Amino acid sequence: MRLHLFATLPPLLAASAGACAEPAPPPIFSWAGLHLGVDAGVGLPVASGGRVEAAAGLSPTAHALIAPGRDRAGVSFGARIGYDWQKGPWVYGLESELNFLDLRRGDDGVFAGFGALGAATRRLTTQENGQYVASVRGRLGYAFGRTLVYAAAGVAAGGWRGASLLTVTPGVAGPFFAPVSDSSRMKFVIGAGVEQALFDRWSARLEYTYVNQQLQIRHFDDYSSSAFDVRQRSEAHLLRLGLDYRFDPQEEAGDGASAADASTKDKKNEKDENNEKKDEKKGKKGENDEKSDDQSQEERYSFHGQTTAVVQGYPKFRAQYSGENSFPPNGLANAGSTSNLFFGLRLWDGGAVYLNPEIDVGYGLANSIGAASFVDGAVAKVGRAAPYMRFQRYFLRQIVGLDGDAKVSDPETGSFNEVLESTQNQLSGKVDKDRIVLTIGKFAVPDVFDDNKYAHDPNTGFLNFGVNSMGAFDYAADAWGYTHGIAAEWKQDWWTARAGLFQLSDIPNSPNIEPQIGRQFMGVVELEGRYELFRQPGVIKFLGYGDNGNFATVGDAVNYALLTGALPPDVNLPWLRRRHLKLGGGINVQQQISEEIGFFLRASMADGRFETVDFTDIDRSLATGVTLQGALWGRDKDEIGLAGVFSGLAGPRIRYFGLGGLSVYIGDGGLSYAGEKVFETYYKYNMRDGIELTLDYQFIGNPGHNVARGPVNVFGLRLHAQF
Repeated sequence: MRLHLFATLPPLLAASAGACAEPAPPPIFSWAGLHLGVDAGVGLPVASGGRVEAAAGLSPTAHALIAPGRDRAGVSFGARIGYDWQKGPWVYGLESELNFLDLRRGDDGVFAGFGALGAATRRLTTQENGQYVASVRGRLGYAFGRTLVYAAAGVAAGGWRGASLLTVTPGVAGPFFAPVSDSSRMKFVIGAGVEQALFDRWSARLEYTYVNQQLQIRHFDDYSSSAFDVRQRSEAHLLRLGLDYRFDPQEEAGDGASAADASTKDKKNEKDENNEKKDEKKGKKGENDEKSDDQSQEERYSFHGQTTAVVQGYPKFRAQYSGENSFPPNGLANAGSTSNLFFGLRLWDGGAVYLNPEIDVGYGLANSIGAASFVDGAVAKVGRAAPYMRFQRYFLRQIVGLDGDAKVSDPETGSFNEVLESTQNQLSGKVDKDRIVLTIGKFAVPDVFDDNKYAHDPNTGFLNFGVNSMGAFDYAADAWGYTHGIAAEWKQDWWTARAGLFQLSDIPNSPNIEPQIGRQFMGVVELEGRYELFRQPGVIKFLGYGDNGNFATVGDAVNYALLTGALPPDVNLPWLRRRHLKLGGGINVQQQISEEIGFFLRASMADGRFETVDFTDIDRSLATGVTLQGALWGRDKDEIGLAGVFSGLAGPRIRYFGLGGLSVYIGDGGLSYAGEKVFETYYKYNMRDGIELTLDYQFIGNPGHNVARGPVNVFGLRLHAQF
């Protein structure tokens, strides 16, 4: 019995100790990587009501009154996407969100007061308001294991007040109309929260956010000498609950990886060592196969970013006269920047969705006027002193392979014949070399059409509009260069065919895209052929387009002005705009001279009877140039570019500008016509991987097609960073 007791005692003690011991702690949660989330909560308005003030032609003290406010507490719900990095317990990242915020109410109602005119009654009627908040924000937090405490702040959008009607009685004409409100100040969000890991890839958060959508100003005018302004703030407190899903949380855990993860990695390392020994026996072929497999691995998601800041200026130049859209002749300098995030997520085989929020600040040179081939394509044409954000792109892209059962694995080119690299708005992975690509959503027409390896991106190459695209390609776009549309590409061995339909702006050169599909649109087709010339690859493209919408012929504007004596002519008069079809097209050549030298040429022409619809004030254009890679002088990642642009106008437009007409980019109050000539050169210095500094120079002869002004010497400095 005693022997049996002593024999069984150690196992019993071990079992008892195991039962009493604390359970193993759960693995440390990784906050690194891409995450998607949804949230819901409540919003409380901070300020409401609007101050009605006389803006012109009226006594301010007679008409200054406070309109009753109708904003109230409301629900908030929306979605977000973000990316985090983790360094030990510290977590930092970037997020973009879009939330419905049901707070704003129209200021409908009658309010009265007394002033110098005695009793006065106002009725203010407001249409739909901007019931949303969008933002791009940075996040910094500290992780206590599976709990993250963080603060966040960023630039916001939304909160505008709708178009309004104001009636004032007695004694004042009207009614007074105001379009959607505008704010020149930065809209922002700031807040803090706590986030708790629930499972390996799920987390929940509780967050407070202060939303400041700034002072919204509406200017009321009845086309007389009298006008009113209404000033109204849009601020709110948000309290929200959220749920997030995180992709591949353990792959980017950094210093926060758990012991279990380390053990898993050790086993993987042992396996890799065994594989390496096998590969040593296989020789060079095994190394190539391994390299090919790494390069062709499909991404589930991608996250990239870029920021570009440009400073441009010119000294005093000769000018016999100047107009509203002229470069000021006494010299000027301006600075501006754009910053973008590029999120991509694979949804299914061949299908992915992309989102690009953008923050803009500053101005293009002379607020983007003065030259038809404008000098700065890297800064938004809509200049503001305060940062503002927009969702410039959101689209779905589907790749359909055409190789069928003929797909084979080839270590030299990757499986399925071609491997896409991981870059902005593109997920890496193996695709059929012969394929159809469909893109639908909001994006820029040059994202698909009129591409050229040596002259296309103003963030990294040439800055001038006329170099980076066909000068006479009057493509559909809002004032920032983006629109809603659909494009299809059919790629075969040596050729590609493309076609697309895109919405024009609601009126020419408007910040707003035509809301009704098919009412005003552009159709575009492009045929591309790939070839070799003296054993060097080349590409030639033929493009044609047609703008179908409501815009004016410049001849009608001139005739109306001469008949009525209302000079200068104005294409913006609404009764001159009727439905027309504006046709144009061009050729685009890209030719490699050697691995270090590339040549490009673009030639284009458009129907010059019509006003500029959405792009630039050019009816015919020829652009050509070369780029030289730094390997020629021992700096592989540096680059030199040299280009020239020769552009002109058609006869009807020469007459229109000669009588003092204005357009999108030019209008000197008169025109002594001569074709505009631009020479651009730059040196791009690679400071380190992902950061480049570029010195740019542009010579503009006959700016705005006007021999009476110029030449203008424009000097520029560009700083570009990307990851």
